[in-house]
Amino acid sequence: MQSRLLASDETVARYFELFVNRGAYTLQSSTPDSANGRCYYYRPKGRISLSRETIRRHLEGQITIGLYAVNPATQRCKWVAIDADYPDALEDLLKLQWELRQDGVEAALEKSRRGGHLWIFAAQPLLARDCRLYIHSLARRLKVPVKGARKAQVPSSETVALAEGIEVFPRQDEVHTDEFGNAIRAPLGIHRGAGKQFWFYGADYRLDAQIAYLTRLRRITEEEISRFVSAIDIPQELPPAQKRSVKPYPWNGSRREFSILEHINGGKKKIGRNYFTRCPSCARQGRDRSGDNLAICIADPRKYKCWAGCRKEDIRAALGCPIRNHLGASR
Repeated sequence: MQSRLLASDETVARYFELFVNRGAYTLQSSTPDSANGRCYYYRPKGRISLSRETIRRHLEGQITIGLYAVNPATQRCKWVAIDADYPDALEDLLKLQWELRQDGVEAALEKSRRGGHLWIFAAQPLLARDCRLYIHSLARRLKVPVKGARKAQVPSSETVALAEGIEVFPRQDEVHTDEFGNAIRAPLGIHRGAGKQFWFYGADYRLDAQIAYLTRLRRITEEEISRFVSAIDIPQELPPAQKRSVKPYPWNGSRREFSILEHINGGKKKIGRNYFTRCPSCARQGRDRSGDNLAICIADPRKYKCWAGCRKEDIRAALGCPIRNHLGASR
């Protein structure tokens, strides 16, 4: 078992060439969240760029990383990944894989905990918007559900967003220079939640065999993707991914729901979908010298987390707004 997890220099170099399109990445926590048991991803602190040594540690099971598809300097991606984790997901991925093959596009199917991932590699980085448009049109043709797509309700004329379906990475057509988009778990590492390694179908379950298989796959060219999308219009039910608007805080009797942003005085940094600032609880204990332990969701500031492990109760107490435990108290 241990020998198969050793990654040679050549394996690491080939992996880097296939998957790495920008220096930013995420790490999966090895400690499950106490509330729901999930192992969340977070970005390393500071301006740390993804290195070959980090790739090696991922392949050998020491850490698990997530990859970003889009390079904001070019709005292009080296790969497209189709993520499906719902009932009958594998059947839909096989349909997509077969249809892609009819276009001359080879796709590698990777196992996952609840379904699978379908990966397509580019001969040279392709525009993210073209890749998304092509896969969305393919899914529409095959009647494969796309998560978040609008669907008309019957008999009413209202539309609802599909809760289950494939997710296409890159998730955005464009990513600004100070943003990241959405990361996906990098292949061939250990999923911390499942505690196991997932492999690609089509090759022996060894790192060298897996990478050799992926390297042999025919890669889609820019001329091909341009030809595929030239006659496609963006369907109304599949709009480009947009930022969610912040909902106003509801009133609870005479008292408004707690908003942590009202108690943070300066020092916020916007990184991706979150603000990062000093954790009040850490500061009270003389920690968090870098001033970025506390992450606050921009879209919904009710969601905030200290990456050093402080509980919400600790944070609220440090702010002088303790959580009241009696019935009807605001959280």
